[in-house]
Amino acid sequence: MIEFSKTFRLGIYEKALPAELSWRERLTHAKALGFDFLEISVDETDERQARLDWTDQEIYALRDLCIELDMPLQSMCLSAHRKYPFGSMDDKVRARAFDIMEKAIALAYKLGVRCIQMAGYDVYYEPQSAETHQRFIDGMQRATKMAERAGVLLGVEIMDTPYLNSLSKFEVLKREIPSPFFMAYPDVGNISGWNHDVPTELKLGQDHIVQIHLKDTLRVSPDSKGQFRDLVIGEGEVDFHAIFNTLKEIDYAAPFVIEMWAQNDHWYEDIAHAKAKLESIANECGLPL
Repeated sequence: MIEFSKTFRLGIYEKALPAELSWRERLTHAKALGFDFLEISVDETDERQARLDWTDQEIYALRDLCIELDMPLQSMCLSAHRKYPFGSMDDKVRARAFDIMEKAIALAYKLGVRCIQMAGYDVYYEPQSAETHQRFIDGMQRATKMAERAGVLLGVEIMDTPYLNSLSKFEVLKREIPSPFFMAYPDVGNISGWNHDVPTELKLGQDHIVQIHLKDTLRVSPDSKGQFRDLVIGEGEVDFHAIFNTLKEIDYAAPFVIEMWAQNDHWYEDIAHAKAKLESIANECGLPL
């Protein structure tokens, strides 16, 4: 049973666990580690994009398994749009972006996923321009209407590239799409990695945050491109004390997801270590996870 009286619900990103695990194994490990939910991934790979074409039988079998193990899929990390972005100048790529969006919303609806994290890229593998930016806005507007019809939230990730690397920039984008179904899903590691003041950014965007990724990163500097992934919590420079103090101040109560990647045979211990470290810091700040 989900305990809504708890201060927070804490999830784990699917890619923190090895890709070769079965769904039963993934969900069982997440449960054993003490998480409240798992965040499913639909990324650039053909394997994970194939989930968009699952039959209803396959979808409902997974949902039944989640019910059996009491481990729901709260959210979806939809990073497939990095390969097929809404801002693309190639109309075929853009058409695929909308196809992915429609199928992802349908999958989320059937699985009971409440929030889809959207990639905040106008384009990734193409040159950026004013036109790619406008196409991205148009794409987000149309995607939001799809989400509204299904009652599924879209949360735009604050990214690892300059295009949308702060909640300040999201607030400008939000003016174009004022829907309550178009919100922000900040990654505090990305915000920190770009040398923004994370507490200030969280306060600025507090009315539009639906979920938060907890990730460690190394900052961009004149001598470094930074590091935005593949770190275990505690190996980077993110000031989680300041973050949790700020979240307590703004009375944040939405879910968190620990974002890491399984890179070795010690993935289980890495997750347990990260979770324990974040819980300890949160407790010190009076914001128990």
